[in-house]
Amino acid sequence: MQEFVTAGDPFRLLAPDGTLADPQAWPADLVREQYRWMRLTRRLDSEAFALQRHGELGLWAPSLGQEAAQVGSITALRPTDYVFPSYREHAAALVRGVTPAQMLEQWRGVSGCGWDPAALHLHAYTVVLAAHLPHATGYAMGVQRDGTDEVVTAYFGDGASSQGDANEAFNWAAACSAPVLFFCQNNQYAISTPARLQMRTPLHQRARGFGLESYLVDGNDVLAVHEVTKRAVEQIRSGGGPALIEAVTYRMGAHTSSDDPTRYRDQAESDAWAAQDPIVRVEKLLDAQDWWPDGWRAGLDAECDRLGEELRAACQAFGTVDLDGLFDTVLGAPTALLEAQRAEYASFLASFEEVGR
Repeated sequence: MQEFVTAGDPFRLLAPDGTLADPQAWPADLVREQYRWMRLTRRLDSEAFALQRHGELGLWAPSLGQEAAQVGSITALRPTDYVFPSYREHAAALVRGVTPAQMLEQWRGVSGCGWDPAALHLHAYTVVLAAHLPHATGYAMGVQRDGTDEVVTAYFGDGASSQGDANEAFNWAAACSAPVLFFCQNNQYAISTPARLQMRTPLHQRARGFGLESYLVDGNDVLAVHEVTKRAVEQIRSGGGPALIEAVTYRMGAHTSSDDPTRYRDQAESDAWAAQDPIVRVEKLLDAQDWWPDGWRAGLDAECDRLGEELRAACQAFGTVDLDGLFDTVLGAPTALLEAQRAEYASFLASFEEVGR
């Protein structure tokens, strides 16, 4: 197997046409499992986006095109390794056992986090760019103090890497040799700003300047991501200090459901990346190697359909969201301004009752 690289072309094992240099090095059941999680993630993503368009969710951040980067990395971790996601790590959440109903709670406004972070070793989604990276570093320092071999992982995007919080976290983690893996999904855009305008030096090279071990991988190659993450985690777990992985991928959809990507990128670019679709890439490998057991593919299609049905039913079961309790959790003690806002919200709700009469 070729060496991992820290400069030049991203590390790749599976070509876009499904060619794999050494298929026998990969158990067929592992490849199928990676494929299964990617398919489930894409179905969840498309259903949730549709629910937002129907007014059932306040917002949704699509993960379309980034399934391989997430599935390949999260499955290389132990279930007890604590993970700090940003806001589109839907594959990581599914793998960790988050149910469809739990997934939608935050986007529906039902709660700040739909799952128990301690039970799943998965923190709540963080919408504020890079705000969770210092948290992950601090958590890793606690792990270090306790003397366990847990590895903390923090997901973020190329846009978040331009934030001061990210750079402070990189520096502090390196200075303290904290057991943390920074996993950047470089999807080429910080909302509408292309990566080439964000930074002059690639992130994985910048990371080495902070003292982090760094890796560059094809983020649309789930097998390469899995291997690189395993290597980085082994290094961290053995006391080698923090590391950063830059997974080069592409956000095939919108930044969020409030975004129109056609306003800042052209169709030719999108078509070129669509030809590197991470799910199609694995399908081609499974076809070429005839790694489809009888009925397995049909069974997965049915599982995806059930996930879609469960997601829609869970969203409809939430009913009307009551935000009045939100005012009780903003501050430790109420203030005049907070009470004025509560009254304004109550008046706003009452206005709908007046219209209905």
